Amino acid sequence: MKFRSLPTHPLPARPARLGAPRLGADRGQAVVGRVAWADIAPRPPVLLRAFAAAGAVHLLALLLDLHWLDLLTKPLLMPLLAAWAAARRAPRALIAALLCGWAGDVLLQGGATVPFLAGMAAFAAGHVCYLLLFRPWLSRLRFSPPRLLLTDPAPRIALGYAVAWAALLVALWPGLDAGLRVPVGAYSLLLAAMACCAGALGRVAGAGGALFLLSDTLIAGDLAGWPQPPAASFWVMLTYIGGQFLLVEGVLRAQHTLHQPRGAATS
Repeated sequence: MKFRSLPTHPLPARPARLGAPRLGADRGQAVVGRVAWADIAPRPPVLLRAFAAAGAVHLLALLLDLHWLDLLTKPLLMPLLAAWAAARRAPRALIAALLCGWAGDVLLQGGATVPFLAGMAAFAAGHVCYLLLFRPWLSRLRFSPPRLLLTDPAPRIALGYAVAWAALLVALWPGLDAGLRVPVGAYSLLLAAMACCAGALGRVAGAGGALFLLSDTLIAGDLAGWPQPPAASFWVMLTYIGGQFLLVEGVLRAQHTLHQPRGAATS
């Protein structure tokens, strides 16, 4: 079979209609616009360095008792961490949890009872966001029969958190103001559940949940009149910042496991 050769001379161009859209030019401009935005948008390493720098300055302000610098840097922490997570395509529930933490940070700076309760409610909303976020990983767990309690880590971790929460609440109860007992009890239960469920994503997220629980335990001990360590605010914020970062890192690391078969190893 023979094919006729195509004409070598250029075909006459069709006259463009007046007002017809220039699709090629529009697409080119859109691509250029996206490239330009990609060039000026903050990169994840830059945002992570900014978060680390803000955290270091904030901790230094606590050690040096620079109250003005404490007030200035604390509201920057969670937005920077959320921006870094968003740049790495984090789930919306994770961003919402971090923004709830930001609201809690700002409200707790008020110092009075009402702002404290409002801040506690903001953090509680953040824990709910975390629990909703953890559901896909929790649904992949396979619970063993009771006779395997000593060999299966998931039930042992859950039992450990339950015992720790009950013991902590019993110890705190006498020292808490009457108006704070029920809110602190309910909040601590939600926090312990979040910390426990974070372990379903792996060791990194589990460590983050544990540090978050330790941070709020230090605050609760202060409310109950327990003796505080030197530079207590420093240790509260160090464990809080570390806990939130490890939760974010743990979630981002665990995202790929959702597409693996059941029973696949998680990091």
